[in-house]
Amino acid sequence: MRDFSQDHRWLSINTATVRKNRGVEQPLADILQACAARGIRAVSPWRDQVAAAGLPLISKLVKTHGMQLSGYCRGGMFPAADAAGLKAAHEDNRRAVDEACELNAACLVLVVGGLPGALAGKAAHKDIALSRSQVHDGIAALLDYARACKMPLAIEPLHPMYAADRACINTMEHALDVCDALDPANTGALGVAVDVYHVWWDPKLEAQIKRAGKERLLAFHVCDWLTPTTDLLNDRGMMGDGVIDIPKIRGWVEAQGFAGYSEVEIFSTGNWWQRGSDEVLDTCIARHKSAV
Repeated sequence: MRDFSQDHRWLSINTATVRKNRGVEQPLADILQACAARGIRAVSPWRDQVAAAGLPLISKLVKTHGMQLSGYCRGGMFPAADAAGLKAAHEDNRRAVDEACELNAACLVLVVGGLPGALAGKAAHKDIALSRSQVHDGIAALLDYARACKMPLAIEPLHPMYAADRACINTMEHALDVCDALDPANTGALGVAVDVYHVWWDPKLEAQIKRAGKERLLAFHVCDWLTPTTDLLNDRGMMGDGVIDIPKIRGWVEAQGFAGYSEVEIFSTGNWWQRGSDEVLDTCIARHKSAV
């Protein structure tokens, strides 16, 4: 396992982590500048932040700062209540692939979606099996395009508490079943993003990481699970502040040959988003050395 204690060369910042600076939305260009000033070599920006700044500007800044993208957030949200919705999702995901290619991302992360309408508070139906079927078909259709563009797709299984509204793929096992079905030759075009917040609890986690192997392990996301958790979406903890044994999980991932970035992704409306982004980034660097 790599020694992170002496430097932060393998730290990546998911830009959601410093989306807010003392509660105020922070421009993505400022986030990139702050990361570059600290020698942070990689980021993973969100599409809405890129759109707000303009893709050409962000592409230029990434190159100017000499940064890499550990991933691009996000594609997915495949299920829909009708054919028009399915078509719109497919077209949007193709655009996400194009953006990821422009930014030279390591992968496009897929948060696959759940029951259509549930995220807005009114699910169109209760048939989660149908949603999972639409996810399967949506990834299959996107995979052909992404493979032609040479952009790997990383399915991110989300904690079961998000099954209705954000992702009906909730375990590594399920994500890898989809990978095996759609990319049986294991070409590197389709894999998984391992976010410890979502999978730390899974008794099959170590075995499924071994099953994934180097080819399917495309991204590794870190934060911590606080107890008590005050908000299931927006109360993620800084590494070392919660109950996840992050080094153990990183050890499992690296034992399979993963040698990429540890991407810090923290949503924290009541704590870290209320602090100055300089403090947040400096803490990320310190905890990357001591708790990841």
